[in-house]
Amino acid sequence: MSSTIKSPWLIHYDASSCNGCDIEVLACLTPMYDVERFGIINTGNPKHADIFLVTGSVNERNISVVRQIYEQMLEPKVVIACGICACSGGIFKECYNTLGGVDVAIPVDVYAPGCAVRPEAIIDAVVCGLGVLEEKRAALAAGELPPAELPELPTAADKQLDGVSVRDAAAAELHAEIRDE
Repeated sequence: MSSTIKSPWLIHYDASSCNGCDIEVLACLTPMYDVERFGIINTGNPKHADIFLVTGSVNERNISVVRQIYEQMLEPKVVIACGICACSGGIFKECYNTLGGVDVAIPVDVYAPGCAVRPEAIIDAVVCGLGVLEEKRAALAAGELPPAELPELPTAADKQLDGVSVRDAAAAELHAEIRDE
């Protein structure tokens, strides 16, 4: 990393987690772990943030909020999925309202799995994110940073259960009822 790195600011969003990871994120701000020693500041404004740290799984109610925060951040930006729920949906993956991890809504740069993820792992993920951020800054300065492609917005009917989406299973059941009549 260059010696002229701007102190990274991060924005944290709880996307329907159990709050276990959120408590660990807050622990990172305490004097024991002190992420400010890396120059990291927690902000509430997406326009000031360089790093988007998301905890919890994505559902139909919060997917638009996750996208709005992501789109309000200026380039270059880094997304960190913090905790197993943010990485893959975790224990809530099979719930009817859970769409999955953060990557169903926005592109993720760094994954920090754990239930609840330890503060050391969060700090490690943020420091890894700083490397990604520096690479993106260099690519942006060179005019080579491609625009991020957002995944299609899924719904609960698009969830895959036993290899078949809920929507397709319902349609097949409806067609079977029509055939039987």
